Amino acid sequence: MPGAVVPGTKWSCAMTIHPKVAEVTERIRARSVASRALYLKRVAAAAKAGTRRGSLACGNLAHGFAACGVEDKAALKGDVVPNLGIITAYNDMLSAHQPYETYPELIRHAAREAGGVAQVAGGVPAMCDGVTQGQTGMELSLFSRDAIAMSAAIGLSHNMFDAAVFLGICDKIVPGLMIAALSFGHLPTVFIPAGPMTTGLPNGEKARIRQLYAEGKVGRPELLEAESASYHGPGTCTFYGTANTNQMMMEIMGLHLPGSSFVNPNTPLREALTKAATKRALAITALGNEFTPIGEIVDEKVIVNGVVGLNATGGSTNHTMHLVAIAKAAGIQLTWDDFSDLSDVVPLLTRVYPNGLADVNHFHAAGGMSFLIRELLDAGYLHDDVKTIWGNGLSAYTVEPKLDAAGGISWQEGARESLDEKVLAPVSKAFQPTGGLKLLSGNIGRAVIKISAVKPDRHVIEAPAKVFDAQDDLLTAFKAGELTGDFVAVIRFQGPKANGMPELHKLTPSLGILQDRGQRVALLTDGRMSGASGKVPAAIHVTPEALAGGPIAKIRDGDMIRIDCSTGALDVLVDAAEFAARPAALRPEEEVYGMGRELFEMFRAHAGAAELGAGVF
Repeated sequence: MPGAVVPGTKWSCAMTIHPKVAEVTERIRARSVASRALYLKRVAAAAKAGTRRGSLACGNLAHGFAACGVEDKAALKGDVVPNLGIITAYNDMLSAHQPYETYPELIRHAAREAGGVAQVAGGVPAMCDGVTQGQTGMELSLFSRDAIAMSAAIGLSHNMFDAAVFLGICDKIVPGLMIAALSFGHLPTVFIPAGPMTTGLPNGEKARIRQLYAEGKVGRPELLEAESASYHGPGTCTFYGTANTNQMMMEIMGLHLPGSSFVNPNTPLREALTKAATKRALAITALGNEFTPIGEIVDEKVIVNGVVGLNATGGSTNHTMHLVAIAKAAGIQLTWDDFSDLSDVVPLLTRVYPNGLADVNHFHAAGGMSFLIRELLDAGYLHDDVKTIWGNGLSAYTVEPKLDAAGGISWQEGARESLDEKVLAPVSKAFQPTGGLKLLSGNIGRAVIKISAVKPDRHVIEAPAKVFDAQDDLLTAFKAGELTGDFVAVIRFQGPKANGMPELHKLTPSLGILQDRGQRVALLTDGRMSGASGKVPAAIHVTPEALAGGPIAKIRDGDMIRIDCSTGALDVLVDAAEFAARPAALRPEEEVYGMGRELFEMFRAHAGAAELGAGVF
């Protein structure tokens, strides 16, 4: 192992990029020429105007530091000391975000040590999809992303800051913070994670108890005991859902410190990494010699690196929307075809639940992000020639942090061999040659499906439709014993315009039971299935959605549906003329209110298609 390394140090990695990765990157660049140029023009104009606290009226500035201590107030008066804005998604209901309670003071202290000042610029809402799964509140989940972006923008709009740090981890929170950060693209920005909770009840056992409960073989006390043993302490849930996919992406896109994504909360290393992230954010402001605004970091190559990481790890299907919205905020036009084409060539290198039995702690222990990035770089799947918060070149992220004797950090070369090839494989022993994320298209529209956890004999499902307008209707039919034989469950009116596009994850145990009984089943929906998409084939995010006139609204019980992951086909096998002549079903009358849903009517009315990011901007 070499000694300590400093920001910007690069380890040698292969620089020959895979032809398909180069091709996809170039077509993204070409289609984004005008929008990216306009974005960078705006970033440059904002950077030129700068953060000039001294130009604020005295009353404005006095308000801005009125509550500061004497030392910080004096520093901010002079306009030559960098001020760090903290945007926090802290609340103590989310296990992943509870550790952030103490971060602001830690960051303020580290900022003073580095000769700067730090202030909490604002807080953003942070909901837990684990709490709202299958509940009415889930209809606010996707829209919370854009609400978070707007809330963060309000915090940064005071123009008091030379850089920003973002404290957020979970599902819609990081994408929302990213959209906000890119809207302030002239500011250097560092994302600071808090890490996963320690390993609890094995994920396979958790899934087993859920299925037993769905079959009525165990009761609520046993189910609650299992869930509590799984989700048992501070930190992210340990399965590889959207929250942990977020963390992988922030690191592979160069917005975390190297090796910081999956260090457990409330440990000396976690605290040292938070201090180091603070000092790094202050080091890359326009007041120093390493000015690195986030708007210049996140370019086409960095977006492609994020998509490659998503495919190589079997990450959350939610990012087929979130990454599109993030890219758009940087003036970059990313499409589902780009995801699919990259998935066709990027090998799957991890087996983490639901795409395996291990959790993210096992992934981290096996070699984690440094090994993953090195393998993908050496094989030519990642762009190395990118900017990061750590300097130039993604190869600087093939290191991992270690505590030194003084409690500081040295970055050392990461593992060159996986310590558990059943969890984290080298490219030469990939679990499968593709990433498992497929684009489906046909006379039903376009959809995405994640097949990394689906057995090959389930990659093609042709079966009659059973149509439902709400997920609870399917569960009622399941409990009544009506879901016999092979079928494709069609759950429609679940898109962003209809009801905010909730995740339908609570259908997983029931459909899993039917599949285990030998039935060939699949899900087809204009809703979401979440980062926990698993062993049951699920064609999700169907676009156009039913409420927007999508063909999914014309499907009837008994229509033969073909979902073919080998060819990418998504079709209803009905005479074309007959199908075209059919009237679309109408959504059941429902007054959308309760749990705050009435406040989001404007969001539903203006929501874009899933394929375009499902945003309101």
